[in-house]
Amino acid sequence: MAEPFKNLINTEVVQAIGHHLKRVDPGFDRRDFEARALTRLDTLELKARVLQVADALVATLPADVDRAAGLLEASLGPPGAGDDLSALRISERGLAGWAVWPLTEAIARLAIDAPERGLAALHAMTQRLTAEFAIRPFIVRHPAVCYATLARWVRDPSAHVRRLVSEGSRPRLPWGLRLQALVLDPSPTLPWLAVLQDDPSEYVRRSVANHLNDIAKDHPARVAEWLVRHLPGASPERRALLRHASRTLIKKGDPAVLAAWGLGQAFRGEVEWSVAPTRVAIGGETTLRLVLRSTAAKPQRLVIDYAVHHVKANGSTSPKVFKGWTIELGPREERALERRHSFKPVTTRRYYSGVHMVDLRINGQVLGETAVHLRT
Repeated sequence: MAEPFKNLINTEVVQAIGHHLKRVDPGFDRRDFEARALTRLDTLELKARVLQVADALVATLPADVDRAAGLLEASLGPPGAGDDLSALRISERGLAGWAVWPLTEAIARLAIDAPERGLAALHAMTQRLTAEFAIRPFIVRHPAVCYATLARWVRDPSAHVRRLVSEGSRPRLPWGLRLQALVLDPSPTLPWLAVLQDDPSEYVRRSVANHLNDIAKDHPARVAEWLVRHLPGASPERRALLRHASRTLIKKGDPAVLAAWGLGQAFRGEVEWSVAPTRVAIGGETTLRLVLRSTAAKPQRLVIDYAVHHVKANGSTSPKVFKGWTIELGPREERALERRHSFKPVTTRRYYSGVHMVDLRINGQVLGETAVHLRT
């Protein structure tokens, strides 16, 4: 059985933090820090562990912000190089890897009213793990200072710092504080993304794709415009990034985004669509079968997805689009496709009895629909 994720912050990590802070400051009260940090630590989940260790740091570091930040910086080990994250771990030379997460959260508390000093510390820390969560309170409280700093960091020699520009300013970063101002208007981040989308680091480019996908959830037209501007003549690396950034809107069948990818035209041909069985117990599965017969004289690029309209607890339904196939169908070609769909409950979805409509979508258009009766 895999080790629980929460155990990334454990007794050994806390003791390592105490050791390296005592190494750089003999006056640091390591015993008090570890007592605070380790209190019932094993009963907490991952983020709660991180915050408890951060609180212990705030309680035991010097009150002077510059001195406290300097001690945390001095406790760090060598920075990571390029996209290689394997070397980001605690060593005799200092802290790196998961041990750095509580340090970033401590900076977000200690230096929130000294943004320049706080950002300088996060610049160092993100090169040993990431500061994508800790930088967000600074962006909320001091947007002008942060935007000016991030605009400089897009040219930083460290891929970890350049990634922080994109990942730290994502409007809807999972687990992170939502940046509501950027949810409403993502304009400040767009010049940074325009530079970083061609970054030599895949680590950075993947963040840019996820950032653009965040924007797509609130401003689909912005992403469609981005594709019109940046997709023609794009390198293979940029095309891959933009494809990943388009994933939500492609699944939703957004006409402008589909058109940008050459997928906007309606399917020309005949469709046979079936779902069987149509009576399924919760935890069971059904099979989706599709036969396409082209009537076109030219090849057709097709994005084929399906949506399950899940019944909710109150009896209403909510559609969830699932990825099907992306194919090129030749002239007059006939092709059969098949996929199983499970109704097994998962942590993010609970199933309720009732009629779940399943519809077929080709290039964003619904071309078939079947009712599946789900029962306990």
